[in-house]
Amino acid sequence: MIVDTRIADMHTVISPSVLSEEQTADNAHATVAEARKAVQGIVHGQDDRLVVIVGPCSIHDTKGALEYARRLVKMKEKYSVDLLVVMRVYFEKPRTTIGWKGLINDPDLDGSCNINKGVKLARGLLLQINELGLPCGCEFLDTITPQYIADLVAWGAIG
Repeated sequence: MIVDTRIADMHTVISPSVLSEEQTADNAHATVAEARKAVQGIVHGQDDRLVVIVGPCSIHDTKGALEYARRLVKMKEKYSVDLLVVMRVYFEKPRTTIGWKGLINDPDLDGSCNINKGVKLARGLLLQINELGLPCGCEFLDTITPQYIADLVAWGAIG
């Protein structure tokens, strides 16, 4: 008999469709759609602005991130003629082999791996930032996490 000694417990993770039904906002999706169209225009040379991805290395404090977003949205408006400002809202730590793995995987910063709480916090923060009129950029590290948040991301990096 083979026993996996590295699994201490198992918990069901909320499905992406259930979470997106629980946490949605039309204003947020309008911000995403507008920003995606603007990014496309810039990339294809139809808009001469620069896309600027601005923000912290990774999010661990959602209240601090929202305060940062409130300040950044003012800069977005001030420089909108020359820049398309997108807030960097990264939730995972791709190059971390030991230690904290990011908000989605360990929202309590204690190794508990409460992923349900993490995806809810991440999605909720993206909704709030987009509702301010500030588009978000995230880094996607796998094929699972984007299912929870991709509809709220205007610009994505593949890590």
